[in-house]
Amino acid sequence: METEKLVKKAQKGDGEAFITLVKQYENVLYKVASRLLNNDEDAADAIQESILLAYKNINKLKNPDYFNSWICKILINKCNAILNKNSKIILVENVIAEKHHKNEYSKIELEEALNTLNNDYKTAILLYYIVGLNTKEISELVKEPEGTIKSRISRAKAILREGYFSDEGEILYGRK
Repeated sequence: METEKLVKKAQKGDGEAFITLVKQYENVLYKVASRLLNNDEDAADAIQESILLAYKNINKLKNPDYFNSWICKILINKCNAILNKNSKIILVENVIAEKHHKNEYSKIELEEALNTLNNDYKTAILLYYIVGLNTKEISELVKEPEGTIKSRISRAKAILREGYFSDEGEILYGRK
């Protein structure tokens, strides 16, 4: 069933329609939360809180076509709140870093590279490549000019390319 119909049903109180909507986007929500928070428990909390908030406020969604952007924005706000809350906590695993074999841990290195980006760059990259939003949609979602979003994506890619990847796309070690 198409998103617009499901949103309209959910706005009329149809809980099953809302569940169907959320199930359509659960993988996207998980990817965004897990990449922003780097902690499955925090990601699960953020997703759960976002879904509850979205359910309570579904009537505030004016354009049903923007459900994906709307629920992602709620999730990003929840993730940012958790990041702010956790910013003063230092995990032992972050202090004691183990050296890993290059081929076995390239995914971990990529995650670490993404984590070095500031939140604006990281959010733009995640929304563009993971959620699949275009720059105009991201612009509307984060309430920033589209040119700013394009710059953030471009700069983030340049930072990642320069600091972590060779021209062949291989992860480089020891460079920051």
